Amino acid sequence: MTARLSSGSPRLDGILCGGLLANSTSLIIGLPGSGKTILAQQYLFANATRERPGIYCSTVSESLEKMLGFAQSQAYFDRDALGERVFFEDLSGVLHAGGLPAVLDRLTGLLQERRPGLLVIDSFKALRAYARTEEVFRRFLHGAVERLSAFALSSLWVGEYAAEQLESMPEAAVVDAIIVLRTDRLGARDNRALRVLKLRGSAYLTGEHAYEISDRGVDTFHRLADSAEEREQATDSTVALTEAAVVGSGIPGLDELVGGFPAGASILLMGPTGVGKTVLGLHFVLQGLRRGEPGVIATFQENPAQLERTAASFGLTLAHPELSLLYRAPVGVRLDQWASQLLDIVEATRAKRLLIDGLGDLSAVSWDPGSFREYLYSLLQRLARAGVTAVLTQEIPELFGITSLAGVHSPHVVDFVLLLHYVDRDGLWSRAVRVLKTRGRSHSSAAAFLRISDRGLEVASADD
Repeated sequence: MTARLSSGSPRLDGILCGGLLANSTSLIIGLPGSGKTILAQQYLFANATRERPGIYCSTVSESLEKMLGFAQSQAYFDRDALGERVFFEDLSGVLHAGGLPAVLDRLTGLLQERRPGLLVIDSFKALRAYARTEEVFRRFLHGAVERLSAFALSSLWVGEYAAEQLESMPEAAVVDAIIVLRTDRLGARDNRALRVLKLRGSAYLTGEHAYEISDRGVDTFHRLADSAEEREQATDSTVALTEAAVVGSGIPGLDELVGGFPAGASILLMGPTGVGKTVLGLHFVLQGLRRGEPGVIATFQENPAQLERTAASFGLTLAHPELSLLYRAPVGVRLDQWASQLLDIVEATRAKRLLIDGLGDLSAVSWDPGSFREYLYSLLQRLARAGVTAVLTQEIPELFGITSLAGVHSPHVVDFVLLLHYVDRDGLWSRAVRVLKTRGRSHSSAAAFLRISDRGLEVASADD
């Protein structure tokens, strides 16, 4: 198996299908502030050993003192490693005095002296300014690659390149891998996206992946999209719904109305505000806890204290060792990051029931409706393969039913669609529930009434 270079972040290594290839040259690019230096230093401390140390060479973009000062605030920084397995070198003096040939000579001296396993040059792009012509720079580039190859080590070149510049840059042709870090301004928020443009001789996860920068370094959240193999598994899981065990809702009359919910199914509850979507979802998850099935509640609008008050009004409690809460305010939510956190919780707790309360809030942070449909489909398929039965709520503006599904988020990707709405009964508003869709199950087409009292929920026919 080909040796890999770990980033120190399991999720990023997953995007790279194990990590960057060892003994190769990689380019980390992005505009200032995108996190290039932090990611490169993360690689440095994660891979340097006494036998095969790491060398970080700064050029003329940022002073070595400032770079080290900021690095010390990061969790990956190990002061004891300095001078033992991690070495920092300032090439600016050599560069000013002797230009690119002197840099090559100094790099060769460092490689002979330290015999490193990893060499970082930051900024590599800054070296271009010291070449009088493009031909001079290409000769330097060829010499650098030749000398690095002779010592069988991994190297990272860091530069303030924009992705659209790469077509005309010879650096992009000679390196084995290219990682792009980008920050986009969408409305009032900044969205950071990582993309692998090249990874010679290895597979990797395509597309743009969210990432964040913190005192832990750079952490990524891979794009939620099923591979071809996973889509085949998803097809098998959809067929298996007809054979799956029935999951009880714990709400009298509801299971009879829909013909039962198969384990691993996805259920969309849509309706106007106050009609009972959240309450119904809470009862479904809490019924699972009574049956020994761990549950997760993911919410955007109601914080844990508000949810606890709602549950308490029905004599229920959320204080259960097998119930996990994931609360995120809709401001600042990033789809891939949120999904990674949710799936981590589901896996760690072996959850079997899930409530996602507020599908509209989740879709609002997506810049593209098409990508959100793909995202939701992939999320639900992952949950189905894990045997998780998921209830999702979505608010709609119509109080008295709905005439079109145009404003409903991807009803075709869920297995069940239930419409909760109000009806006028002799001048009084009553809550009604109607089944719009079931997958692989027969169901009643008649409307029923949803009764909410301090004893809980009950679904009854119009005749009762």
